[in-house]
Amino acid sequence: MKSLVNIETLPEAARKRIVPFCEQMLQLHGETIESMVVYGSATGLNFVPKRSDVNLLIVVSELGYETLRQSLRLVDRGIKKKIAAPLFLTRQNIERSLDVFPIEFLEMKENHVVIYGEDPLEGIEIDPERLRLECEEQLRGKLVRLRQAYLEVGLGRKGIEMLLKESLSALIPTFRAMLRLKGLGPIREKEKVIDALASQFNVDGQAFLEVLHDQQADEKIGKQDAETFFGKYLEALDQLTVAVDRLFEGGE
Repeated sequence: MKSLVNIETLPEAARKRIVPFCEQMLQLHGETIESMVVYGSATGLNFVPKRSDVNLLIVVSELGYETLRQSLRLVDRGIKKKIAAPLFLTRQNIERSLDVFPIEFLEMKENHVVIYGEDPLEGIEIDPERLRLECEEQLRGKLVRLRQAYLEVGLGRKGIEMLLKESLSALIPTFRAMLRLKGLGPIREKEKVIDALASQFNVDGQAFLEVLHDQQADEKIGKQDAETFFGKYLEALDQLTVAVDRLFEGGE
């Protein structure tokens, strides 16, 4: 059985979780596993040891119910150590999913470390129009859900703040994808992503920055009334939705 590679490039706290988990996964599935890839914050820059999950892509030669069933106990132990349930795929699954999940695969392609086998993401191509469509879908979906959720929790300030934090975390990959559509290279630092987004799409990014700072340091959001701030956040999100809808109009 081959050994894990490139482990030394990962943050120590992530490495301590990943190595035993992946070694046990290899013992469990053996030659069925073609590749194992760490992606997301556990690759380094945005990893927060006590808060961040470790995300893994495991490429297998065949994927059926039995593969998942055999993994249950190991995955359960991993979840307790903040290793998210791995994404099991075959190479064919990847090829056939690029047009459906372009943001997700672009995120993985631009921020991953191969720790076993060959790189399953090397050479994959993302269709810009498919990417634009998913960006618009994500923005519109989050906007609709935020309005609905506000009606559910809007009487409590803490409820509104939690909505904003969860929304921003989910939208950062979409923001990065929108910047790629503008021709900008991958930007990993979240604050720089927001700054570039505001500049490229001519929106006020302050609302997004305030939520980010609240996430990172548990600050009170802009020391403003939560409802007023929530309104500004919705307005900025609505402007982005219109912008991405018109992105390729007029030869952009």
